[in-house]
Amino acid sequence: MLISLNWLKGGLQTDNISDEELVKLIGARLVEVEGVIDQTHKYDKIYVVEVKYCEAIEGTHLHLCKIDDGGVASDVERDENGYVQVMCGAPNVHEGMFAVWIAPGAIVPQTYNTDEPFEISMRKMLKKYDSYGMMAGADELDLGDDHSGIVEINPALAKPGKTLSETFGNLNDKILDIENKSLTHRPDTFGILGFRREVAGILGQKHTTDTWYTAPEQLFENDSSVELDIQIDENLCPRYTAIVFEATEPNVNPYLDFDATLLARSGMRAVSPIVDATNIIMLATGQPLHAFDYDKFVAVGGSKTPKIIVRAAKKGEKLELLDGTVAELDENDIVITSNDIPVALAGAMGSASTAIDENTKRVILESATFSLYNLRKTQMKHGIFSEAITRFTKGQPAGQTKAVAIRFAEKASKYLKPLALFDTQKTEPAPIEVSVSLDQINGLLGSDFSADEVKTILENVEFKVSCDDNVVNVIIPFWRTDIHIAEDIIEEVGRLSGFDNIAPVLPLHGTSTPNEMFALKSQIRNHFSARGANEVLTYSFVHGDLMQKVGQKPENSYKIINSISPELQHIRQSIVPSLLDKSYANLRAGHDQFALFEMNQVYPRNLGVDNQQVPQGSHELGFVFATQKEQSNYYIAKKYLESLLSSLNISFEIVEFESNETNSYYEPKRSATIKSGDVVLGYIGEIQRKVLRGFKLTNGTAAFELSMAKLLSAKGEVNSKDFRTSDYPAVLRDITLTVASDAKYDAIEAQLRAVLDGFIYKLAPTSIYQAEGSATKNLSFHIEFAAPDKTLTKAEISDIMKKLEAVK
Repeated sequence: MLISLNWLKGGLQTDNISDEELVKLIGARLVEVEGVIDQTHKYDKIYVVEVKYCEAIEGTHLHLCKIDDGGVASDVERDENGYVQVMCGAPNVHEGMFAVWIAPGAIVPQTYNTDEPFEISMRKMLKKYDSYGMMAGADELDLGDDHSGIVEINPALAKPGKTLSETFGNLNDKILDIENKSLTHRPDTFGILGFRREVAGILGQKHTTDTWYTAPEQLFENDSSVELDIQIDENLCPRYTAIVFEATEPNVNPYLDFDATLLARSGMRAVSPIVDATNIIMLATGQPLHAFDYDKFVAVGGSKTPKIIVRAAKKGEKLELLDGTVAELDENDIVITSNDIPVALAGAMGSASTAIDENTKRVILESATFSLYNLRKTQMKHGIFSEAITRFTKGQPAGQTKAVAIRFAEKASKYLKPLALFDTQKTEPAPIEVSVSLDQINGLLGSDFSADEVKTILENVEFKVSCDDNVVNVIIPFWRTDIHIAEDIIEEVGRLSGFDNIAPVLPLHGTSTPNEMFALKSQIRNHFSARGANEVLTYSFVHGDLMQKVGQKPENSYKIINSISPELQHIRQSIVPSLLDKSYANLRAGHDQFALFEMNQVYPRNLGVDNQQVPQGSHELGFVFATQKEQSNYYIAKKYLESLLSSLNISFEIVEFESNETNSYYEPKRSATIKSGDVVLGYIGEIQRKVLRGFKLTNGTAAFELSMAKLLSAKGEVNSKDFRTSDYPAVLRDITLTVASDAKYDAIEAQLRAVLDGFIYKLAPTSIYQAEGSATKNLSFHIEFAAPDKTLTKAEISDIMKKLEAVK
């Protein structure tokens, strides 16, 4: 978003603050300023001139002109009348017109702030005519895209020798490039009125918005003969205001005007007087407007009087937009229809079928607000990123539509006569009131504000405030749609006064009651990290496709209405699917094998909501072990699980797998339920092959998940010596034992551990194989062991290995 600093400073007291300091304050207390585009010398040596003489040069497209610049330019030759000779090829140049002259030594504005600025100089044309400077078109002045001719200045404004900047109210400007994503919750700041109000508050100045905005007065009477029926779906369109106009002048302006210069500095281009008026009003208030040709609107609908119906689009409906593209619509789009025939994609773009032009006799002006959630989907689907839809997707307040429509009627009065106003909202809703104690404000901010100071801070930005003893009562203006609770008011006080002005004092709080969940997480984190596992932190918001990949039903998850991305629309039901998603990226990065774990909250619907309808969450631990080659990783995951629960002194057992809607990604025949007594702590197992194919993971990938709350209830006293390391070299061996087919794995493992008792070791199963019909099976293990106090000799290692291989 681009904001003219000159426009912004209008009505503010900024004599005692530099532009640099002002920009710094805006960045600290309102929004990040990505850059400042310096145009303070962009229009130097560019003047309004009168063409005193103009003669076409035969056989060329050129004209020999003599211009009156009031004698202000230096380093030019003048004739006996003091006029300057300029050659011009524009077809519209004529004697008596007022034009814009770029004098020698000036930079063509179109090239200003570019890598190759173009400086105008005297040139000899047709080998015999000296031409000093040039008369410029709108594109060369960077005030439009028109290259059909040179711009013409209204004689009522023109004075030969006056600079172009002075003529149009100081074009020597600085443009603020605003990073508007951080203002998503502040639709009021997408207009210069709201942005200026915030800056006034930051500067400690009282701001008062003009009454045309806060208390609009309709200065024209409705013509009872004018009919307009408006039907809206309030879920899609909370309010729709319209004014019907009669055109009194053609929608054409032959002159360069103030609106064109202001639009250019705001990143837009002039189109026509009526369209320009809608855009200027939008830049001022943040409220987009749209103008329909009344008669075309009626013709499309096929009725004698226009009938506006705002509804959801139907799947498969098509609409040809103003830019010539044909949009294929669906139920997420909102359409403006004439008697149920679509004529505009609401909030985004109109269609050519109802566009105004120089022949327009009557106009319908639309001032409405639409569902920001639908328009965000429309914006992304159709790739429309106009200034209008950018503002609509922030949720423009319904309270301003009427005031803005009436303001347009005043601004466009030269071209349009208002006939009648129509509004779907008959009564204004009661304002929101919020009360907050002074103790709450100072307690949360760590400040020492008095009631009067809080009152002044808030009243500067037009909150209505009263103080009752220690309580501050605040009436919220209609444009502050982001203020609902006491904490919002506290944030306003801190932000406007400057968080950096609050003394950084550490808060005092009791330490006698430790956070048990925090301590448990730290213990688990330390335990797994010491064993080579890697902690990750993934989004709690996931795509519906991720849940479908693992067999979960998206309808069992809460859906985010205003998600930050189309790929993050659901709150996840469990953590393991996110870890599976991240495992593929790590395998692609070349890691042979790894363990990932995450501790976070999940919000499956079956946990319900609290008494304030807030979804209830559960702290969960998720763990995944993945490898490049196909192998059974169940026992490796099981070893991590046993080690963890042992370190927490939790007695547990592995029992038959109990499937549910959340853990549907486990292979039932190779998975189990983890219980402590009668309490289900979680689940462990290999992931189903069809799920692994969806993630491009190898077969055998294993995982487990545990309820942190249940771990906290079940855990005993912590054994701080649950893991040891040796300062001496470790021995790495792989062995395979042939045992009876009915031999229990636990018994074999226990014998191996008995041999290794006294050493520092790691024991990990790698495979189990049994040929069909065989009376024996092979158990393979990877073993690492070291002595705690010396380096083992070859003889000692050989003796240990013989004992291990003798296990049956």
